[in-house]
Amino acid sequence: MSSLVKCPHCGLRPREEFTIRGEVPTPRPAAGADESVWFDHVYLRDNPRGQHREYWHHSGGCRRWLVLDRNTVTHETGDVVDASTLKSEGRA
Repeated sequence: MSSLVKCPHCGLRPREEFTIRGEVPTPRPAAGADESVWFDHVYLRDNPRGQHREYWHHSGGCRRWLVLDRNTVTHETGDVVDASTLKSEGRA
């Protein structure tokens, strides 16, 4: 039995229709930030245990970019929103 993801456009869909595209990034450092700050931002990633926000692409459905809350321990999915709504709110 497949896990289901609740797409805000298509409703409940099998997880196999989606492609995980990585974590929602942290804000970029200032242009004049030290080289070590930029190195950390570009190359070092947290390996969270628990709730985590990720970009997912509904490649087998509406083809929209989504931001999904996922528990990295249980793989349960939570809130799913269209990524474009976060941009308009300045949160992505």
